[in-house]
Amino acid sequence: MNRVIDVDVAVVGAGLAGLSAANRAAEAGLSVEVFEKSADEAYLCNSRYTGGLFHIAMDDMAGDPAWAKANLQQATRGTADPALADALTKNARRTLAWLSSKGIRFIKGGPDGLRRNSLSPPGVRQTGLNWRGRAGDVMLRTLGDRLRERGGKLSRGLSARQLQMDDGRCVGLTLDAVDGHTVSVRARAVVIADGGFQANPDLVRRFISPRPEQLLQRNAGSGVGSGLLMAEAVGAQLVGTGRFYGHVHHRNAMADGGLWPYPVLDSLATAGLVVDAAAKRFCNEGLGGVFVTNAIARLDEPLSATVVFDDATWNGPGRDWLLPANPYLVNAGGDVQTATTLDELAPKVGLDPAALKATVAAYNRQVDGGHAGDQPARSTSPYKAWPVRQGPFHAIPLCAGITYTMGGIATDAAGRVLHTTGAPIAGLYAAGSATGGLEGGGEAAGYSGGLSKASVFGLLAGDAIVEALAGAAANMKAVA
Repeated sequence: MNRVIDVDVAVVGAGLAGLSAANRAAEAGLSVEVFEKSADEAYLCNSRYTGGLFHIAMDDMAGDPAWAKANLQQATRGTADPALADALTKNARRTLAWLSSKGIRFIKGGPDGLRRNSLSPPGVRQTGLNWRGRAGDVMLRTLGDRLRERGGKLSRGLSARQLQMDDGRCVGLTLDAVDGHTVSVRARAVVIADGGFQANPDLVRRFISPRPEQLLQRNAGSGVGSGLLMAEAVGAQLVGTGRFYGHVHHRNAMADGGLWPYPVLDSLATAGLVVDAAAKRFCNEGLGGVFVTNAIARLDEPLSATVVFDDATWNGPGRDWLLPANPYLVNAGGDVQTATTLDELAPKVGLDPAALKATVAAYNRQVDGGHAGDQPARSTSPYKAWPVRQGPFHAIPLCAGITYTMGGIATDAAGRVLHTTGAPIAGLYAAGSATGGLEGGGEAAGYSGGLSKASVFGLLAGDAIVEALAGAAANMKAVA
């Protein structure tokens, strides 16, 4: 038996982006229903797993908008869509205040801008997953409660399958229920907010990596790109789909859940040198951990990468950042291969000693400002290159951990989905990790911040829907 639902606004996905859009529409008096594919009350998504740091490009989300935009453009090396960058930075403070008005609590989680706007209760900074009753879990429960108080609905166990179109306008969608029934939703506006496509091997293979099975799913496993595929099927433009946000991890994290989401090995990878199975460098480590992670994913064999460094690096950058590798990796059971010479180290990680010594020698010449032959360039800012000269030497086998895809459906600054012609598709909106254009562009795979992107553009999509539907109602009244 099929069901039909009539609603002003239908939202696909009950993460931060979807609930932000839904709450904004509901508080304006519109009828709203959010559809979540998981039937569980504590449905998993990246927003529930989050440690709760609201930031823009790893710095203060509540900073001066002009400064925040400059920081974002520097982090993305000028590849962020200017209109989206403007929208994000000019609405960041407002979004934090709006979330606070919904009962979301923020604390200063640390002295730096990255942690200045942290969810309370804060995420637990320890190895393994620890999300229940903290950070994102409390945030989603709170936003769900506010939605229901405004008369909105959150319906679980419903997977979006297809958008319904009428003369170029989105007028609803079709969903499949866990009980096998089909649900048809007639809506005046549809918001796609079901996250990225990181957990869809076919899409990851299409856009990101030849071997998706060799990537660590550093995420909730819920982002399979259903919204992206539905939007693409009705002519939506896709942008920036080749990059993702993630971190470098110990290869054993592929089978050991205690080694992710922390500790990450970015600080080691950006200080030392990262080599492939032939002991050759294949990327510019100085462009940052997200860049290195993407470069590893693009290898023919992503599980062939290894980071090599010496004791100075292990006791320097190895102790840097949140839950640093030294000592948290070792404490969590991740092995670090060590030897007094490179000849002894190489076979411990399956590398040819002569090739590794040649690569390290060329890398050291490059660190000293000399010519490194056919090796990739090695920038020294913002990440300093540390030489590998004095034993003991260390090596760790790596994997690329994918958290969320940074590209996706193209939208304008109001969250309206853009057709391949460049024009908005009437009635169709998107927000959060389902969208692209803000981050991940160009070679450097610059990262803007998942929570800021989701909340700001969820709110802006809600604003646009309220304005569009209020205007339509006013026009109808005038005609009558």
